[in-house]
Amino acid sequence: MKDNAQSGSVTTSIENGTAIIEFFHPAHNSMPSSQLSKLTEAIQAAGANDAIKVIVLKSKGDRTFCAGASFDELASIQDFETGKRFFLGFANVINAMRKCPKFIIGRVQGKAIGGGVGLAAATDYCMATHHSTIKLSELAVGIGPFVVGPAVERKVGESAFTQLAINATEWQTAEWAKEKGLYHEVFASIEQLDAYILHLSEKLAQSNPEAMRQLKKVFWEGTEHWEKLLAERAGISGRLVLSDFTKKAIEAFKQKG
Repeated sequence: MKDNAQSGSVTTSIENGTAIIEFFHPAHNSMPSSQLSKLTEAIQAAGANDAIKVIVLKSKGDRTFCAGASFDELASIQDFETGKRFFLGFANVINAMRKCPKFIIGRVQGKAIGGGVGLAAATDYCMATHHSTIKLSELAVGIGPFVVGPAVERKVGESAFTQLAINATEWQTAEWAKEKGLYHEVFASIEQLDAYILHLSEKLAQSNPEAMRQLKKVFWEGTEHWEKLLAERAGISGRLVLSDFTKKAIEAFKQKG
């Protein structure tokens, strides 16, 4: 499952029962709607493949895990339906991860911003490096972490989510994210991160698939209403992205590079 490098790519490789889903975009692994659709499809396909016992979600490169929504696409939105449809892209990925019957291990090698924090939060077991700082930057561009909020709050709790959502310009350390429950392990290097992920995925690939499927259902109990909830949240963001305030803020961020 591939696309050219300029519009980004999502690839799936399978080895010894482990599927590695890797996404890439030249703009700091940001997420345009086409990328979100491909990622949703890849997760759904891996979940339906009996040859796959466990999934590892990762991004390409060694700097940024995911920079969140594509500013270029956000800036181009001119009507509510287009705006809601864009934010539904993040909702679809989170719901695909939530409903996937396989454990999803998150590999966060670098910074996670906005929707990137949401992706990390929607994994079942997330590991990172010391460089994997996080920031929910949405309020700083006039929106808010409405769609990813439920996934993030589920992992870190209401107080820590409130801190991230309000303090939208300040980075939190990987150690802070581990303390709050977003990351389960933090390693000094990518090499150590990858070694442990390989170790864990090999163990899980030998575990009882039905036991893991039932555990996954237990882990996500209480989220059955998220299809409706995240669609409603996408509508909030879809309206806000049309405001003059947000358009000016996004343009200012784009100018910064």
